[in-house]
Amino acid sequence: MNVYKEIEKLPVVEELRRKQETVWINPEKKPFSEAVKKAKLTMDDVEDAEKRLERFAPFIMKCFPETRERKGIIESPLSRIPGMQRRLNEKYGSNLKGRLFLKMDSHLAIAGSVKARGGIYEVLKHTEKMAFKHGLLQEGDSYEKLASPECRDFFGNYTIQVGSTGNLGMSIGIMGAAIGYKVIVHMSADAKEWKKKLLRAHGVEVREYDSDYGEAVRQGRRLSNADPQSYFVDDENSKSLFLGYSVAAKRLLRQLEEQKIQVDEEHPLFVYIPCGVGGAPGGVSFGLKQVFKDAVHCFFVEPTEAPCMLLGMATGLQNEISVQDIGLSGLTHADGLAVGRPSAFVGQTMKPHFSGGFTVSDPKLYHFMRDLLDTEGIFLEPSACAAFQGPARIMTDPETEEYLKQNHLWERMDQAVHIAWATGGSLVPEEIREEYMHTFSEEES
Repeated sequence: MNVYKEIEKLPVVEELRRKQETVWINPEKKPFSEAVKKAKLTMDDVEDAEKRLERFAPFIMKCFPETRERKGIIESPLSRIPGMQRRLNEKYGSNLKGRLFLKMDSHLAIAGSVKARGGIYEVLKHTEKMAFKHGLLQEGDSYEKLASPECRDFFGNYTIQVGSTGNLGMSIGIMGAAIGYKVIVHMSADAKEWKKKLLRAHGVEVREYDSDYGEAVRQGRRLSNADPQSYFVDDENSKSLFLGYSVAAKRLLRQLEEQKIQVDEEHPLFVYIPCGVGGAPGGVSFGLKQVFKDAVHCFFVEPTEAPCMLLGMATGLQNEISVQDIGLSGLTHADGLAVGRPSAFVGQTMKPHFSGGFTVSDPKLYHFMRDLLDTEGIFLEPSACAAFQGPARIMTDPETEEYLKQNHLWERMDQAVHIAWATGGSLVPEEIREEYMHTFSEEES
């Protein structure tokens, strides 16, 4: 069966096929009280993940001194960016009301990206299980014990493997190597050279593939399954990754409270997150819905060349369709988002929760990147700048305007809080930053 022939009449699919910047509103979204009844994961799962990260804090602080200020908790700042909001309104005609903030997962300790949440969490969860199984930890022990030479020698007998376009591999590689594992990261052709170099500097083995992300994952899974001493981090199906990301929501709540920012029916919260296979935006959004319920509206943003999650959800086919099926390449400057086929687990889990999605062209990623640096002095990697497509268009597109009016939000936008979720950038080398500054500099989005 030609999958594309079955769905080609959908207007959204035609827009995606033509590489148009697209807005899609999710018709399957349900009120939280209804959506939560069918959920296989709950707030209890989020809180369990949060407690596990707290148990590991002494170990993290020991191995990564840069986390001492936060007592071993890996968390990022929430910063208001009024200059960028003015730039969006003046340059892009965004008419964005309310207040715009940046959630700076780009500056998370250890891995410098949102993947420091899910990727590091899954490695730690696996390590905890192994440590108790083999008697390295007893109930009540400080997890700082896991930093001992004896524990490192033990974990050196085991391997962790993952397929990645870049940032997930960095988070797992850096943390896995710190614990003592042998780590193998299977990287697709679009992964940046500097990310491979950084991983190798940490003692991680990088295997490169000429094909896309999906092939890197398949090869990693196959080789890991053939080795009884190996554990595979499955970005497409992992509940552990998903829950690691979800912990961000409770921490965001505390940050909003500290800044005396109210979120409720009268003060809606809009969150825009760059999306690849779906794990990070799905996990973060799942946590946000558990915490803020119907007061939060979660949107994901993808490149026009690789809108796999939007395509999977809009057609209802989830991972049974790829962007290549509708004639797209899946190749994009947004390396972390260069995914052709979405996670079915994330799509199914988030179907009643996601508000919708946007796509953004590669040139505009660089425009947003330079705009943010110019107005706020903050550098993000291009893929992270996809987040700004949401606030740039939420007030001006017919589809989003209709969404806001149907949900009685239009008249409340003056009190709204918008968060662009910055997914990576702080580890980008200076020479690469300079190169980015001149990419698509003369083109219009």
